[in-house]
Amino acid sequence: MRTAALFLLSATAAFAAPVERDDAGVAVPLKHVPSKGTAADLVKNAKARVQKINGGSSTTSQAASGSAQNIDDTYVAGIKIGTGTYDLIVDTGSSNTWTNANNDYKTSSTSKDTGNSVEVSYGSGEFFGEEYTDKVTYAGLTVPHQSVGISQYAEGFQGVDGIVGFGPVDLTEDTVSNTNTVPTFMDNLYKQGSISKEVLGVYFHPESGSDDDDTNGELTLGGVDSSKYSGSITYFPKATSGSNAPYWGISVSSFSYNGKTLSGSAAGIVDTGTTLIIIPTAAYNAFSSATGGSTDSNSGLISFTKKPTANFAIKFGSTSYTLTPSQFLVPQAQYSNFGLTSGKYYGWFADGGDSGVNTIIGQKFLENYYSVFDTTSSRIGFATRT
Repeated sequence: MRTAALFLLSATAAFAAPVERDDAGVAVPLKHVPSKGTAADLVKNAKARVQKINGGSSTTSQAASGSAQNIDDTYVAGIKIGTGTYDLIVDTGSSNTWTNANNDYKTSSTSKDTGNSVEVSYGSGEFFGEEYTDKVTYAGLTVPHQSVGISQYAEGFQGVDGIVGFGPVDLTEDTVSNTNTVPTFMDNLYKQGSISKEVLGVYFHPESGSDDDDTNGELTLGGVDSSKYSGSITYFPKATSGSNAPYWGISVSSFSYNGKTLSGSAAGIVDTGTTLIIIPTAAYNAFSSATGGSTDSNSGLISFTKKPTANFAIKFGSTSYTLTPSQFLVPQAQYSNFGLTSGKYYGWFADGGDSGVNTIIGQKFLENYYSVFDTTSSRIGFATRT
């Protein structure tokens, strides 16, 4: 099971009304909210994620889009459960949906206690409680009897109500008593015919300058929104074996900087619940050497005394996806948001170790590429975001 929520800012989500789109059903914007966490928190939680993944203590079918709110350490969506609306982390790295981290879930006529217990550890956080079924609505799509965890105890989820899991259903195995696996919200939408294909399109957009509250993202359920990317989507098979197979696992061909290979193949996952880009030790060390960088003792991020001038790239299959320095460096205007000091340059990278799953394609990569999580065809896609 993946990660925990990172240090989050408590905020009340503001969500716009759905907008009909010919090519993507209903679109609802995502809003960004600033974080109270530090860069050191991001690194600590990302590494806890890696450890957990590697076995550590851890009617008309259409596409529809719904909003999520980026609070820098994660994105949250306003999900209606029963009669209340809850801010849930949008997480492709886990699959249970749950709420009540703030003890504000209220039962209604649609709520039913199954009598089964639920417990999930995310590496840097956990929750346990009772499994209910309830009416769940998001982006105008409703599952009348969605299985939902109602927490009695939660750790590591400050400022949010829980998680909506968009990971593969196998990640729910053995999380609920007397239950094998728990169908996800997407599984149920597909089975009941609300969406014609089980596809999640994800659009994130980085903040510019010191801005921290822009409307800058979108989720699309049941398809993709072609207005959010340019060119075509290139797809790669979801991993079917290895430690990353239960997740949205992807094989990495290589990492490079300035056109020169840093290291070869690696096992990774694509995870909207992770802020940073986590790369293997070999790639991290070679990147540091090529750029004159080193690990900052305070934040744990890679830091540079001189601004890098060349592109970093990750290759999946035969396709390379580049990040320019302006895309992989922390904007100086945001240093105070993350507890960083002036006089250095910092990259959105951390060391993922040298074995098992050592790569996480997190938000700071996904903010530059439109991503697609296609359960129907067991594949992951990327395109250049608009």
